[in-house]
Amino acid sequence: MARRQRGSSAPRKNGRVGYGVPVLLAVGLHVLVVVISVVSLPQRQPEPETSSIVQATLVSTETTTDQAQRAEEARARAAARQAEEEARQAEEARQAEEEARQEEEARQAEAEEQARQAEQEQAEREEEARRLQEARQEAEAEAQRRAEEAERQAQLREEQEAERQRQQEAAEEAERQRQLEAQQRAEEEARRQREAEAEAQRQREAEAEAQRQREAEAEAQRQREAEAEAQRQREAEAEAQRQREAEAEAQRQREAEAEAQRQREAEAEAQRQREAEAEAQRQREAEAEAQRQREAEEQRRREEEAQRQREEEARRAAEAASQGLDRAIEGESDSVANAQQGQEAANSFINLVRRAVEQAWVIPPGASNGLSATVQVRLGPSGELFGATITQSSGDSSFDRSAIQAVEAAAPFNELRQLPPMAQRDFRQFNLRFTPGDVR
Repeated sequence: MARRQRGSSAPRKNGRVGYGVPVLLAVGLHVLVVVISVVSLPQRQPEPETSSIVQATLVSTETTTDQAQRAEEARARAAARQAEEEARQAEEARQAEEEARQEEEARQAEAEEQARQAEQEQAEREEEARRLQEARQEAEAEAQRRAEEAERQAQLREEQEAERQRQQEAAEEAERQRQLEAQQRAEEEARRQREAEAEAQRQREAEAEAQRQREAEAEAQRQREAEAEAQRQREAEAEAQRQREAEAEAQRQREAEAEAQRQREAEAEAQRQREAEAEAQRQREAEAEAQRQREAEEQRRREEEAQRQREEEARRAAEAASQGLDRAIEGESDSVANAQQGQEAANSFINLVRRAVEQAWVIPPGASNGLSATVQVRLGPSGELFGATITQSSGDSSFDRSAIQAVEAAAPFNELRQLPPMAQRDFRQFNLRFTPGDVR
């Protein structure tokens, strides 16, 4: 960290000094040195290609806009589910009212045919209407309670999701773009699956509702036909068998009571089926929510384990880099100190710089083998880093940034002072080319 601070503070210090005339003098001096080198100095050996074996982890940060978007989508899905539940409940209430109306008309027609029992049948109809009204009220209250419970559950899930998101923001600040894209694709796939399941569920409910309507219509038709047949029989028997009127009347009463009993049983069975379907739906939703929570917990655990492994690997890599850098500095320092000629010392210095930078270089994950970046390094008289700039970009900003950071981390290069004065001037500024090795 101290090396990076020294590397980053050197350019600011340099920026406060006027370099107009010194720059011109330095340029002229460099030109003179180059001419003399071409004429008198032996040609340098070609610089060997270097390969680097460094690993790093790409991390990205999820934006607040994405978090807000997911929260808005969750609220929209909750509102859609609530609207579907209200529509289904309204349809059930309408069917119940329609059945009650049809039942009322049948009772009125029967009352007209059976005038002698009007008072008793009227009392029974009022009692039955009262029970139906109470049943409708109970159904409406239950539907309202379920809608409120669903809304509360949706709000609770949104709050839990928001709380979990806030807790994960610190960890997610270290995430990179590639992990974010993978997560978005997974969320999109899960959303499509949930939508497909919801659509299938709606289709099944619609088919079940249509089946119930057809059965109700068929039952109503059978009732009307039975009533018409009974009416014809009563008329024929009334004309031919007036003497058995009391017995026929008693028989009709028993049939009417049995029919009313069957209708009540059918309504009770239909109500039980609806309640069973609603309970099954609630269980499926609870299981889906539990599964989602388990998957989220497993994902969080995997991310924490991966983060811990990355930190451990980074620590081991830093220790290895530090030890390797020290060994390289010691070895190359001896080579520079014992060099007999300026050219050999200069080559040793360049090799030392390359090794130090290579050990400090952390290659971004996913970097292609074909990437290449050239960094211009400017040093002070004592080997301190004045500046490191990209002269030839690789086209990958993270790759270029990692090269700059490697130079800053490896600086300062104090071995520059051990070179002959002429070589020191030559290596106050030089270029380094960064290309990742074939092995990660």
